[in-house]
Amino acid sequence: MRIVTFVKYVPDAAGDRSFESDNTVDRETDGLLSELDEYAIEEALNLTDKDKGSETIALTVGPAEAKDAVRKSLQMGADKGVHVLDDAISGADAVGTAKILAAAVRKVEAEEGPVDLVITGLASTDGQMSVVPVMVAELLGRPAATQASALEVGDSSATIRRDGDVSSQHIEVALPALVSVTDQINEPRYPSFKGIMKAKKKPVAQYDLADLGLEAAEVGGAGALTQIVELAAAPARSAGEVVTDEGDGGTKLVEWLAAKKLV
Repeated sequence: MRIVTFVKYVPDAAGDRSFESDNTVDRETDGLLSELDEYAIEEALNLTDKDKGSETIALTVGPAEAKDAVRKSLQMGADKGVHVLDDAISGADAVGTAKILAAAVRKVEAEEGPVDLVITGLASTDGQMSVVPVMVAELLGRPAATQASALEVGDSSATIRRDGDVSSQHIEVALPALVSVTDQINEPRYPSFKGIMKAKKKPVAQYDLADLGLEAAEVGGAGALTQIVELAAAPARSAGEVVTDEGDGGTKLVEWLAAKKLV
């Protein structure tokens, strides 16, 4: 079984985010592998660990620094990496990104052989859209099973459990397929020293848009269906109001809540 996992290099949420002159996120600043993608990698590794003839391929799209997302995946145990790198990708929206990822999966199949399963995280921690997985599945012509809290894979099908507030659904799809997983599905492993050293020797293929048979006009910022027209920094947090309780604290609290139309 051959599994491809999508991994994204995202800005560090604990750092200062900045933007380019075209209002897109500056992705060349300090970043890291999107936390939610670690669950996708772990689930792929859990499956391939059970079948020694299987392999996990970590695939990312982004600037040169995005290779760190692939490197972390290889350190965790992925067998190979793919990095789609092209300056013309800058500004791509969700639709453009899905087209690139789908083309990259086809490229992997042309180079490595059939891909039985694509596993993704629930969402990227920077975009939070959750729409790319199903877009990729549609472009590849494969069924998608999303929001998996558990996953079982057989010879010809995959079954997920999707947990809701009051019930769970069990969904079965025929392989090849795409599955997105939640942060409830497993506990991602930490890279071991041995894994870190082995990752240095693992292959990472690099492709540009021409290699994937794509034009910048259809996937880059110029062809994006959505545009960021304006952005502004979040307002500074104002100082809180201190009320001294002189026996009427409860009354003052209710008055304050009423003034804010909270009660």
